[in-house]
Amino acid sequence: MLRIGHRGAAALERENTLAAFQRANEVGVDFVEFDVLDLADGTLVLAHSDDLLEVSHGLVAGRVRPLRLEELREVAPELPTLDEALEFLSTVGVGLQADVKSRRHGREIAAALRRHGLVERAVASSFWRTALRDLRAEEPRLALGITYPEDRRRLARRRLLAPLVPPAVGLLGRALPRRLPRWLDSAGATVAMLHYAVLSQAAVARCHERGAAVWVWTINEPELLEQVVALGADGVISDDPRLFLQ
Repeated sequence: MLRIGHRGAAALERENTLAAFQRANEVGVDFVEFDVLDLADGTLVLAHSDDLLEVSHGLVAGRVRPLRLEELREVAPELPTLDEALEFLSTVGVGLQADVKSRRHGREIAAALRRHGLVERAVASSFWRTALRDLRAEEPRLALGITYPEDRRRLARRRLLAPLVPPAVGLLGRALPRRLPRWLDSAGATVAMLHYAVLSQAAVARCHERGAAVWVWTINEPELLEQVVALGADGVISDDPRLFLQ
């Protein structure tokens, strides 16, 4: 089973930062996952969403994309560009999962991975088939992962709604085993990045029949880790990679 640090090690350092990557590497992971977002001027940065309140860790409300890099770093000084992150990660021995939050810049992201010599140990994932097609067109050697489901409004991170998320997502999971083969084939993906609530033995089996691996997000409790491993997950994504040491 592959051990994957979510946004580096989001429970231990500020997410999507070089410090989080360093901490994940020190704890001992196989891959680090990070998010790639595009600013309006085309600059690619590591950020999970267009919500400035999230990216500034509660400091300032607003949107991320309209800001210039200099403005963004006034409220999120540790935020790296994609090139800065890849330069750092090229010096450590872990694999990379670049989760693409941009519909339009798949080619640039694939080119950056190639420029830093990281294509062979990277997986690029996205909710959007258009982004995956652009990634594949730019760099055919790059492994691709399709993420499901997309939480556009980040409901999973709202405490009051958290108890409702697994049942709601579980409904989506019922149809997933029959849909997954078509999605994997159309995207040219070799990894299915699945929320734990849609995971099932049938979904894992359909992926394995297609030669695709299953990586599960986001697992932070030992009991849940045991459950997804028992269902056949090939990789587990966690905010706290110390979970894998227990």
